[in-house]
Amino acid sequence: MRKPIIAGNWKMHLVRAEAASLADALKKTLHGIEEVEIVIAPAFTALSAVAEIIEGSNIRLAAQNVHWEASGAYTGEISPLMLKDVGCTYVIVGHSERRQYFKEGNEAVNKKVRAVLSVGLRPILCIGETLKERQEGKTMAVIRRQLEGALRGVEEAALKEVVIAYEPVWAIGTGQTATPGQAEEVHREIRRLLKAKYSEETALATRIQYGGSVKPENIAELMAEEDIDGALVGGASLKAESFVKIVRYREQP
Repeated sequence: MRKPIIAGNWKMHLVRAEAASLADALKKTLHGIEEVEIVIAPAFTALSAVAEIIEGSNIRLAAQNVHWEASGAYTGEISPLMLKDVGCTYVIVGHSERRQYFKEGNEAVNKKVRAVLSVGLRPILCIGETLKERQEGKTMAVIRRQLEGALRGVEEAALKEVVIAYEPVWAIGTGQTATPGQAEEVHREIRRLLKAKYSEETALATRIQYGGSVKPENIAELMAEEDIDGALVGGASLKAESFVKIVRYREQP
């Protein structure tokens, strides 16, 4: 019922030539795959080059961040309209690195989600707890607070355009991965919260990715869980071979 979505977040890596080369390799290797939605998120400087390469292919383009205004005196920022103009379909919003290093709170994340939706783009909304919060038993409270804050004012009809990414902060770039059981428990709670806020139909239709040290060795086990609908991949998306294996997780023995 829910089409899996595998997205590669390239973060602050790859200059234009490198990004173009990787995009070209992925386009050729992943040609014809339709059972999984494939998304790649290069740095801002490489968006245009990558957009040209993947145009007409089965790969969608995402940006890693956005400002909530359509235009204005916001030096150094990028608007949703600019991202749409360059060929983006998705925008990553609320990534833990944005929350941690740039102090983005739930209010800013909410503004970005609504701004992205307002121009016809699709947000990949990231939520997740820190190691300290998990150790203190606050995981579900954090998830609820972040989800409710980010979706404030988002109508049920618009939620079909939103992908939610559960990213436990303690598993991002650390080599640690939540066990499939741990991830499933949180994904199930996210779906329960969506049901309470919207409806069971909407909750069941919403795609929820897992992010946090996803690699070819653990993707199949994660995807076997009922409520895990894809992955937001970091480091393993920077090499064509590993990202292709993740996208082709169903072909693993």
